[in-house]
Order: sequence, then C-alpha cells, then structure tokens
Amino acid sequence: MAILQPLIDLPEICHAHGVRYAVISPGSRSAPLTLAFVRHGGIQMQVCMDERSAAFIALGIAQQKGAPVVLICTSGSAAYNFAPAVSEAFFQQVPLLILTADRPKEWLHQYDGQTIYQTEIYGKHVKRSFEFPVDYTHQDSIWAINRVSNEAINLTMTPPFGPVHINIPVREPFYPTNLEKLVASDGIRIIVKTESEKTISTGIWHELLDEWDESRRILIVGGQHLPDAALSKTLAQIGEEWDIPIVADCTTNLTGSDSFIRHHDLFLNGANQANLVPDLLVTFGLSFVSKDLKLFLRKNPAIKHWHIGQDAFLADPTHSLTRQVPVEPQYFFKQLYEKVDYQLFVENNDSSIDSAYGAKWQDMERLALIFKHRKIDNLKSLNDLTSLNLIIKQLNGGYQLHFGNSMAVRYANLLGVESKLGIYSNRGTSGIDGCVSTAVGAALVNSVPTLLLVGDVTFLYDRNGLLIRSLPQNLKIVVLNNAGGNIFRMIDGPAGLPELDDYFETRHAFTARRTCEDSNITYFEVREISALQEAVTEFLKSETISLLEVFTQAEDNDRAWKALRSGIQIAD
Repeated sequence: MAILQPLIDLPEICHAHGVRYAVISPGSRSAPLTLAFVRHGGIQMQVCMDERSAAFIALGIAQQKGAPVVLICTSGSAAYNFAPAVSEAFFQQVPLLILTADRPKEWLHQYDGQTIYQTEIYGKHVKRSFEFPVDYTHQDSIWAINRVSNEAINLTMTPPFGPVHINIPVREPFYPTNLEKLVASDGIRIIVKTESEKTISTGIWHELLDEWDESRRILIVGGQHLPDAALSKTLAQIGEEWDIPIVADCTTNLTGSDSFIRHHDLFLNGANQANLVPDLLVTFGLSFVSKDLKLFLRKNPAIKHWHIGQDAFLADPTHSLTRQVPVEPQYFFKQLYEKVDYQLFVENNDSSIDSAYGAKWQDMERLALIFKHRKIDNLKSLNDLTSLNLIIKQLNGGYQLHFGNSMAVRYANLLGVESKLGIYSNRGTSGIDGCVSTAVGAALVNSVPTLLLVGDVTFLYDRNGLLIRSLPQNLKIVVLNNAGGNIFRMIDGPAGLPELDDYFETRHAFTARRTCEDSNITYFEVREISALQEAVTEFLKSETISLLEVFTQAEDNDRAWKALRSGIQIAD
C-alpha cells in the first residue's frame, strides 16, 4: 500500500500558511509529493521539465506574490539543477520551499540510480535544511514531519525572506492504486509564527537624530528593492523638502518624483568628485547595479554611514558602515521624516542641511540628462543602446520590466530607466542563468503587460524556460543579438586579449527564430536602424506572446557604450 499520509497532509499545511503556487519537474521518486499537491486542489500547479528553469520560474512567481512557492523534484542530479535559482533566491531574499524527493540513505554507493548525497545539498545557500524521517507511520515521525513542515514554511517568511529546503526520502512502493484516495487527515496541526514589527526605541532615535543634526551633507542611496509606492512617496518628500539627494539604481524601483538621481553612471566616473561626498550616508536595499556608484562611495567614505534593512549578515560593500539599523526602510524613512519635521516645527528652525550640496547633485543630474540625449541622438547605427532607448520610450511606462544580466541591466541603469509597474533583475548572484525563466514565472501571475529585455547569450542559455505547456500571453521578449555578447569587450582586461572572440565572447550564428517556432511565439526581427521604429510598433501591437530580435554589431555596441560612458566631467 502506497498511502504516505504525512506527505498527503503536507500541501494542506502549505495551503494553511498561504502557499498558492507550486512548480514541479516530473519524476518517479517525487510521485507521492506531486500527486499530493496536484490532488489537493487549492494550489496552482506549474510543470516544467527542466529543473533549472523550473526553479527560476518559481522564483519569478515568488517575487511577484511575496509568498513562498513550492518546488518539487525527483532524486539525484535533478535536485542539483535547482541550485542556481536557490542561490539567487537566497541573496535576493525571495521565499521558496524546496522539496526534493530522495532514496533512503542505505542505497548510497549501492549502484542504485539517481542516488546522491542530498542532505543539505544547497549548503549555506538556504536559510535552513531539514530532512523527513524515512518512516511515515510511527507517531514520533508523524509529529516530527508536521513540526518540520510548519517550521520550514514559517522560516521562508521570517525576515529576511529566503529559500528553505526539505529533503524527503521515500521507500517503494509509493504509487497509489486506482482505488486509493488521497485525503488529508482531520485536524492537521498548523503552527503559526506571530511576527512582531521591528521598531526603533526612543533612546536610539535620539542618537540617530543627533547624528542627523550634526551632518550638513546627507546622501540617501538605494540598492535593489521591490516596488513600494509609500517608500517612494516618503523619500520624494525628504528629497524635495530638505534638498537631500536620493540616488537610485533602476532596480531600486523609486518612482513618482523627478528629484530622484537616476543618471549617476554618467557623471560619477568624472575626475573631481569632492563636491558630492557626503558627511552622512544612508543606504537601503540590496546590491547596486552601478559599479561607479559603489566605487565612488568606497573611495569617498562618509563620516557616518547607516544601512537600513533586516539583513541576516552585516553587508558593507562601501567600506564605510558605522551603524546597522535592522528595520524596514518604509518604516524608518516615514518615522525619520515625521520626527525631523516635527523637531523643526517645534524649534521654529530651518534645516541645517547644506542645500548647496543637494543642488550640486541635481545640477549633475540635469547635465547628465542633456548629455544622454545628445549622445543618443548622435548614434546613427543600429546598436543595443539606441534600440533599448527607443523601445523604452514606446512603452510609456505601461509595462513591468525584466532585464537580463551582463549588459541589459547595465544599459537600463545607464539610461535611467524607470517603471511604475516595477523593474526586476536577478542581481542576487547576477548570473545569466534563469533570466528568461524568472520573467516567465512573473508574467504567469502578475496580470500586467510584462517585457523582458535580454542579450542573445542570456536568451539562448535559458530557452528551456519557454518549454512549459501554456506560456503567459502578457509577456513580450526583446533579444539584443550581437552574436556572442559584448560585456567582455567593454570591461577592462579581456577587451585587449587576442582570445576575446573565441574564448570570451564565444561568437555564434544562432537566432531566436526557431525557438519561437517551437514555442508558438510570434516572431519579429530588425537588422537596419531605418526599420527599427516600425518593427517596435508592430511588436508592441501584437496581442499574444511575442519576441523581437534586434541584430547589432559588436563594434557598434562598443562605440555606443563608450560614447555614453565617457560621461560628463565635474567642474572644480
């Protein structure tokens, strides 16, 4: 008899904790898990044959929903193929519950197929690893499985969010007969973890406000962050009313104010940066896209540096951190604004902040915008930058944007792209694996027009994300095909090497056309700049999932990138 009751109860526990999505990759050893979740009826199932793509699809769903998504695979190397997405979820703080079926431990090294070391297979790239007992009938085992299931799900949503793994050994037989019904147990115990909101005590606020008052040049800088309208509004008030520059990468997702500094990549590589150095630096969010921003802050350390966020580790990429403030940014900046505003009102004083400092940042932002438009207008070849710039203009802010790693997200940051529907990029580990699949997962659940912009290598590397049965029709894909990738041509080191073409850029002649034919995706292409506007218009008019492939030359892309990256110099 193959009724493994604790596994049948597992989806009911997940559902009670708010899980509504699961992504599975077919396999035999995982059959009890697959059947339990499929027959539960309250969880939407997505099937993907490639485990690597499946895990990134789950990542994309979890990003959008802000809730854990279940991943299920069979034993052996299948579990290893989840690893790239698991590590991305860990560093991007995305909740996943990974369920890997396994063979009992006694079959290791016994020439039994699909049997590897699966216990703690993801190492330090999960918040915690658990393992079910192989006995599913003893009362102690049933108690332990229930406890572990509750704990694992709760842990995915304990700040900072992240992936949690349960390894599940299963003995044969594990397929039910046609007469056996999979019915959850009565009275399944659900253990709810009550989270208390982290706040800052009055005494600490006094310390923070003293440091704030002592600082005349204050700079606020955001890293990767989910869209948050309330946070954007508060930071806009702080920036506009107190002349404090708010610097935001495109993945920071700050919107709604022209005062935000978005084009810092165009001037932070200038010669003289002294006028932009802060006394107090306040950062929030995860990693920066802009290397120039990170190097500027590292080379010009502030006297005081606060980082706001509930991180599990002490992150100090600028080498300047003096205070870690483990609260949510929205709470912190709202309280900061109210407290400082009230203090100024009670004391009947103007802010002591140096308004000339904020004005200098705003001057550089305006100059950068002028410089950008002039340089882009002077680029006459069909290249990645002009193509992306024209496409973004055509969108009119009506799309959620997903950018591939390597050059796509760097182009977006250089151009200061923003979207009220959100900008996403896998900048946790910044790999190219999974960029397509993550966007597919997002589009499956976000119910808004979604556009993915990727390079050719990134697209080709992750085409298996398009092998699911029903692709989201709200997804559009732009592939910038320069026949091998350009990033190694544009960074110091490999650009001057004779091995560049064959061993770094890996030149190729592949296109996306046949992938589109296989996946029933409407295909558009453009090879001349004169045809770009019409091609983009027709592409955006398409009412089904579609792909636009823009063919460019590596040398043209290199020239365009360097023309814009030359930047504007800061006057003494």
